[in-house]
Amino acid sequence: MASGSRQVRGVHLDSQTRCAHYRQLIDVIALRHACCDAWYPCHLCHRELADHPAVPWPAARGTEPAVLCGVCGHEMTAAEYLGTGSCPACQALFNPGCKAHAPLYFEPPLRP
Repeated sequence: MASGSRQVRGVHLDSQTRCAHYRQLIDVIALRHACCDAWYPCHLCHRELADHPAVPWPAARGTEPAVLCGVCGHEMTAAEYLGTGSCPACQALFNPGCKAHAPLYFEPPLRP
């Protein structure tokens, strides 16, 4: 499935990146995985479809897009996503529960 210019891989995806595992109206993001540089809507889709374990997005790559809005295709860094509850481009609401899984997707920020 394509969202904006990005190909998103997942199990039973809809047009806004909802998958078989997370299907609420506000489940509209995809996350970039450092291990394969591929976009998945959730860690469970990655587990089912990839041939390797997931690796969280490295803090050292914090200026690169790591989250995709499934509604409009806007790309965000991990920090931008974690600092908001909706897409800065289209204002689509994001599921606040997804942030509970942040350690699965993002390394902690680098400390000076």
